[in-house]
Amino acid sequence: MIFESTAIPGVMKIKPEVHKDNRGYFFESFKQNIFEDNNLKMKFVQDNQSQSSKGVLRGLHYQLNNPQGKLAWVTLGKVFDVAVDIRKGSPTFGQSVTAILDDKSHLRFYVPPGFAHGYYVLSQNAIFNYKCTDFYYPEDEYGIKWDDPSINIKWAEGEKYISNKDTCHSNLNEMNEDCLPTFS
Repeated sequence: MIFESTAIPGVMKIKPEVHKDNRGYFFESFKQNIFEDNNLKMKFVQDNQSQSSKGVLRGLHYQLNNPQGKLAWVTLGKVFDVAVDIRKGSPTFGQSVTAILDDKSHLRFYVPPGFAHGYYVLSQNAIFNYKCTDFYYPEDEYGIKWDDPSINIKWAEGEKYISNKDTCHSNLNEMNEDCLPTFS
């Protein structure tokens, strides 16, 4: 596996070594000791999978009291994935990192706790998977508006299908500070 740092410390792109032959392919998708050797020391406690159609935009979500680190990848299709640093006091507060995740490159994207996360489906269908470092608590779910101009995410062109819940989120600069994680 090749671990690639991004513009925001802690956010990583991970490229597996894919072995292909006439039968198909094989790769190790996760190996705890290799992640630890690359300063990603975390324990995953929950795996999630979602299926979405082209144009579906999910996010930007986070948990405040039970922040989740997420290791994301796609097993079918292609998505535009986004991590936004929302940690109060962080030198990269409000900045984002993006990645294209698909079933061809098998790229993994690690989003640390304290970040808002979302994705947009680029293919006809996509199956999106992610491992979490903490459990999902619906009462602790928060969100930031996907098209917040202060974050200025360059989403791919196309119609966006967004849940009612996600259309009601506030912009980052409108959030009460008590609703944002602290940088440590």
